[in-house]
Amino acid sequence: MHKRILVILGHPAKNSFCNALADSYITGAKVGGNEVKLISLANLSFDPVLHEGYATIQELEPDLVAAQAAITWAQHIVFVYPIWWGAIPALLKGFIDRVFLPGFAFKFKEGSAFWDSLLSGRSAHLLVTMDTPPWYFRWVFRMPGHNQMKRTILEFCGIKPVRISSFGSIKGSSLQKREKWLAEVNKQGRNA
Repeated sequence: MHKRILVILGHPAKNSFCNALADSYITGAKVGGNEVKLISLANLSFDPVLHEGYATIQELEPDLVAAQAAITWAQHIVFVYPIWWGAIPALLKGFIDRVFLPGFAFKFKEGSAFWDSLLSGRSAHLLVTMDTPPWYFRWVFRMPGHNQMKRTILEFCGIKPVRISSFGSIKGSSLQKREKWLAEVNKQGRNA
């Protein structure tokens, strides 16, 4: 079954291994017959700071309005980003703060601590790079960045299942290793 896939590239640099991973995934997904859109956060123009929290919703810049439309369109969302300080980069967090708004991504129930998840019916795949060896990130640090994205953001908004592929340690990795990771991601795209 062919899908509508949105790839969100969350690395703030325009020339990173995350860019290569996103390109490889997109190539594979298109070969697999899927329709693919890309949002590269490094190319967007928006204020990533949620100045008033959710007490006052800031007017969305045109790039963020387009991002919400792309998320609504998508059946499967692929996030590609590095782990920095155990979590997602500030630019990606700011994008989520500004785009995954009450009324769009979730809605708290009146007089209740519970909420409605408004992005149900979508799945996600996280392609995550790190300098920490993935086993160390899992067993010693307990995967704070993975838990943040999977549980407290995406599943909170109804996006599931959420699959995670970790690539590391990037620092000092060989060209052969990186080519193997790119081939793996290309195959994941074909089989999306």
